[in-house]
Amino acid sequence: MSRRKIILVIVEGPSDRDALEIPITRIFNRNEVKVHVEHGDVTSEQGANARTILAKLGEIIEKFEGRYSVKRRDFQEIIHIVDMDGAYIPDSAVVKDLTAENPIYSLQEIRTKNVTEMIERNMRKQNCLNRLSTRDRVSSIPYKIYYMSSNLDHVLYDKLNSSDEEKENDSRKFSTQYNNDIKGFINFMADSPFSVKMPYKESWEFIKEEKHSLERYTNFGICLTNSSTD
Repeated sequence: MSRRKIILVIVEGPSDRDALEIPITRIFNRNEVKVHVEHGDVTSEQGANARTILAKLGEIIEKFEGRYSVKRRDFQEIIHIVDMDGAYIPDSAVVKDLTAENPIYSLQEIRTKNVTEMIERNMRKQNCLNRLSTRDRVSSIPYKIYYMSSNLDHVLYDKLNSSDEEKENDSRKFSTQYNNDIKGFINFMADSPFSVKMPYKESWEFIKEEKHSLERYTNFGICLTNSSTD
């Protein structure tokens, strides 16, 4: 592996990587960028909480180091992109629906077969995000976490409740549109109606309020505009 510094970008799934990998790599092309996909949401899985989440991220970093034979000193930073999944909505907005084979998201509520399980998931995710959004380092590496609300498909394609096939198709279309239009990609993420144009700390305070974690917002533009002016 090159001796140039590494920016490790952690996303939640393969379609997220398909959509974002090339634009992000080209934006940070002054460095060697390795985009690592963590399948599943480490911030809401069973066993994740404010006490364990840093260790879970540490495990991702250690696996990456082992796979590519790199050391902590080789990292420039970690960029972590997460779905909000409505984590901060009031419990009253989690609604029982026996027909919901999978959780059904809207701008106002989450419909689910198991209300108790969803509320517990939201609490786990809140605890993890509260911890991570106040960190500036993980495993001694500079770190920032950015959100897509209610998820990446919502922000990039204005779609909720997409199937895996729809995610794959939409990610390919998005990648094709922006892989050779980096300025357009940055403008889309940083200067759209859903772009949260606040300082980093305030952007996290905003998404935790009311039902914003279900609504279409992202603060990822902060990352991109800061990079484009470095």
